[in-house]
Amino acid sequence: MHAMIQESAPRCSWPVGDEVYLKYHDEEWGVPLYQDGELFKKLILDGAQAGLSWITILKRQANYQRAYDQFDPVKMANWTEAKIETLLNDSGIIRNRLKILAAKKNAWAYLDLIEEKGKFSEFIWSFVNHEPITNFRKSWKETPPTTNESERMSKELKARGFQFVGPTICYAFMQAVGMVNDHIISCYRHQEIKNF
Repeated sequence: MHAMIQESAPRCSWPVGDEVYLKYHDEEWGVPLYQDGELFKKLILDGAQAGLSWITILKRQANYQRAYDQFDPVKMANWTEAKIETLLNDSGIIRNRLKILAAKKNAWAYLDLIEEKGKFSEFIWSFVNHEPITNFRKSWKETPPTTNESERMSKELKARGFQFVGPTICYAFMQAVGMVNDHIISCYRHQEIKNF
């Protein structure tokens, strides 16, 4: 993990003003991830974020880890109605029935995909030809909500039964897991991540 540096360092504009956000920006966001379990977890959390700000989910990440059985896809795929009711009463997470049911369906879809492809990572990274895309944006305003790659990923995931995986969610996921480096060029993390 990258050590925290002082707040005055040049960085992207979006994490300003919150220590949790700064830590996430400085240590996790945009770092290429290849572990299947971690990629699955990020996809589930990005789906939970739909319609909300990312900080809302970020601050509940530990609660999701607990409530969602450590993101174990086998356990999640086998959630009972009783478990879903428990989740709907858990104030530590976003209590949205559609999102909770989608997490269960996504666990099934993930397990099916693993059975077919062997590795989730191979499938996910194929949308960028297994190489991170480095963008050179001068400001956060230049960042598009979707790209051709996120559109294709969304279409393919939906065809495989995944939910809450629209192109905007897919692009946020791609940024988070380092499939694209969308740190602005004046941000100190742009060059660091480019050099991974």
